[in-house]
Amino acid sequence: MKNYWTKSKVDKLSSMWAKGIPAREIADKLGNVSRNAVIGKANRLGLSKKIKEKEGIKEIKSTSLNSLIANMKGCKWPIGHPGDEDFYFCGKEVIPGKPYCGEHCLIAYRRKDNNQKIKKFFKINAD
Repeated sequence: MKNYWTKSKVDKLSSMWAKGIPAREIADKLGNVSRNAVIGKANRLGLSKKIKEKEGIKEIKSTSLNSLIANMKGCKWPIGHPGDEDFYFCGKEVIPGKPYCGEHCLIAYRRKDNNQKIKKFFKINAD
């Protein structure tokens, strides 16, 4: 029986597996390899375990972020996209009883009477 798992194929398998590409698609791209062979090789290489470890790390980061947000003192309005290096929260002084600063409350809470209270609190001169 011929060994289909050349170094090149193993490298491609590892790369595609890490990106979350389905085993069927990996098999199709590698050629002459079944879906089950891809899954078996991934297991023998320990790739499934590595993916689960990465998912665990993401879950820990998510939990840490949630507790960070809950304990945050400033405005919790997100700026940017979570996961990007330049992502952050506004952090300005919040309106009592609200999670956001005046500017972000105007966006988040659209009721006219509520906006008037916010504008009055921050002495915002707007229509």
